[in-house]
Amino acid sequence: MTDVDLSPAPSRSRLWWEIAIVLALGLGKSAVYAIVELADLLTADVPLADQTATLNPSRSDREIFDLIYQVLSIGFSIVPVLLVCYLLWQPSRPHLGRLGLDGTKTAPDIGRGVLLVAAIGIPGIGLYLAGRAMGIFVAVDPSGQGSHWWTVPILLLAAARASLQEEFVVLGYLFARLKQLGWGPWAIILTTSLLRASYHLYQGPGAFIGNLAMGLLFGWLFQRSGRLMPFLVAHFLIDATVFVGYPWAANAWPMLFGLPG
Repeated sequence: MTDVDLSPAPSRSRLWWEIAIVLALGLGKSAVYAIVELADLLTADVPLADQTATLNPSRSDREIFDLIYQVLSIGFSIVPVLLVCYLLWQPSRPHLGRLGLDGTKTAPDIGRGVLLVAAIGIPGIGLYLAGRAMGIFVAVDPSGQGSHWWTVPILLLAAARASLQEEFVVLGYLFARLKQLGWGPWAIILTTSLLRASYHLYQGPGAFIGNLAMGLLFGWLFQRSGRLMPFLVAHFLIDATVFVGYPWAANAWPMLFGLPG
């Protein structure tokens, strides 16, 4: 016999409090910090184009503790994802069916994710190069870690963390909850895209524009398909390529990263 959830639907007030708590635990907090960091960058004596944002910094001068801190940081940052899964969990299978995570169409979903990499990644590189030339991007250092045996695995885990945290919360959770609140599709797409753009502001105004465009595309496609997997795949592949490929790219084109030639 299939379990049936007989609990009453949550009130609007309860949904808003739930959304506020979920965002305060992760991406909402990041957005607030990013806005403050942008204000700090713009009011500093150093021009924006001469400043650097490090995405995955070293956390200790001692290698073993740097590794421990990296693992702890990644692990705890996944907690909002677990909370979202708990809140959207359905008693009957597929438990996360409202996100399209039903164990079907896995190969096509992965294929669509790979195609999204080309649609987002290549224009993203062009936007970054143009933004650096115009001075609206800080120099982004995707990896401030040293060369250790664990550096690449940690960077791949960091890419997975970013993919899970952002897509589960921004696409999966917020789309589900805002629909329950009666929002229309484009209101949801625009709002979630603005959120996605806002927590990247620490990289400069150019990052806001780029991530807003990415959010609009991801939101429109997710609204049509209702399947989260392609966006998880695409986000992971883009970040993994940037994080791991940074040392080679920085050596090849040092001026693009604000490094001496």
